[in-house]
Amino acid sequence: TRCLSDWSSDVCSSDLLMLVACTVIFGGVLGFQAFVGQMMRKAMASAPPPVQTVSTARAEMLDWQPTLHAVGTLRAVSGTDLSAEVPGIVDEIHFESGDDVRSGQLLVSLRSGIDVARLREAQAAVDLARLDFQRNRELAPKGLVSQATLDAAETQLRSTEAQLKQQQEGVRRTSIRAPFGGRIGLRVVDVGQYLNAGTRIATLQALDQLLVDFFLPQRDLGLLSPRQKVTVAVDAWPGELFRGEVIAIDSRVDAQTRNVAVRARIDNPAHRLLPGMYVSVNVAAGASLRHVTLPQTAIVYNSFGASVYLVEGSGDRLLARQVCVQVGPTRGDQVAILAGVAAGATVVSAGQIKLQDGTPVRINNTVQPPNNPAPNPPDEPGRRK
Repeated sequence: TRCLSDWSSDVCSSDLLMLVACTVIFGGVLGFQAFVGQMMRKAMASAPPPVQTVSTARAEMLDWQPTLHAVGTLRAVSGTDLSAEVPGIVDEIHFESGDDVRSGQLLVSLRSGIDVARLREAQAAVDLARLDFQRNRELAPKGLVSQATLDAAETQLRSTEAQLKQQQEGVRRTSIRAPFGGRIGLRVVDVGQYLNAGTRIATLQALDQLLVDFFLPQRDLGLLSPRQKVTVAVDAWPGELFRGEVIAIDSRVDAQTRNVAVRARIDNPAHRLLPGMYVSVNVAAGASLRHVTLPQTAIVYNSFGASVYLVEGSGDRLLARQVCVQVGPTRGDQVAILAGVAAGATVVSAGQIKLQDGTPVRINNTVQPPNNPAPNPPDEPGRRK
C-alpha cells in the first residue's frame, strides 16, 4: 500500500509538470503570433499605398457651337415624274437611264405622222388666207371690193392662224422635253410602247442643290431664323458634312406633335446626295461658347455628384487627387466642364476604379479612351471599314 501511494504521488507530479510545460509552450506560441500580427499591422499601416497605372487626358479649352439636332429627309429643289401629255406610240427615245440632261433637251418622240400632215395642211390654209386678205386690202381703197369682203378675209386669216397654232401645239406635245436640267432616273418605257396621257416615262431630279425638311419642337422656335447655318450628315458618306442654310420656317406649329417644320437648302455640287435620303441635321443656334472639355470616361458619378481625379506632382512622384466638378453639355465622346477643372490640367481618363484620394499613380497612355466630338459607332449602318 505504501508503494502504491508513492507511485501515485509521482504520477500526479509528472502530469502537473507536463500540463504546466504545455501551457507555457502554447502561451508562448500564441504570444509570438500576436506579436508578429501586431508588427505586420504596423508595417502595413506605415507602408505607402501601391502605385496604380492609369491613362490620362489633358483638359482643353475648345469652342463649342450650340446646335439643334433633328432628323430630316432630302428632296429636290426641282423634281418631277416625266409623262406624256397626249396618248401615242413611242417612236424614239433620246436618253439613257442616269443621263444628265439640259433644260429643253428632247427625251422622247411619239409617232406624229398624222399630226405633222395636219400641221402642213393648216400652214397651207394660212398661206392662202393671207394672200386673199392682202389682195382684198389692196382692192378695197379702189372700191373694187366691199368692206364686208375685206373683213371676211381678215376673219378667215385669223381663223386659219388659230388652227395652225392648234396643230403646232399638237405636234409639240408629241415631243417630250426636259423642263429643267438635271439627272434622269431609270427609264420605264420602250420604243413601240403605247402610252396613255400621264404615263410615267422616267424621273428627273435637279441635284445641284437639295432641300432638307425636318421638324423641331416648339421650344426651339425662338432659336430659329432664316439663313442659319446647317450641316447635314448621311450614313452613305460617313465622316463627311454637307453645308447649307435655313430658307423657311413653317407658319404654324403642328397641333398633334407640337413641332414646327423647317426647310433648309443644301449645296450638292458633286451630286453625292439624292432626294429621299434620310439625314441627320444640325442647326447652328447662337454664338459659339468656350468650354473646358474632357473625355466622358474621365467623369466619376457618385451619389454626391460628379468628380474627376487630377494627377499632380512631377517625375516618379505622381498622386491622384479627387475633385468635384460641374458637368455641362456633351458632344460625342466629350463633356464640357463648367467648374472644378482648369484648362491644361491632367486628368485620369481610365483606371479610376483603383484610385482613392492621394493614391500614387503611374501614367501609361498606350491605350486611350475615345475622345471624338463626332464619333462614328462601329455598328452604324452603312459605315465603311
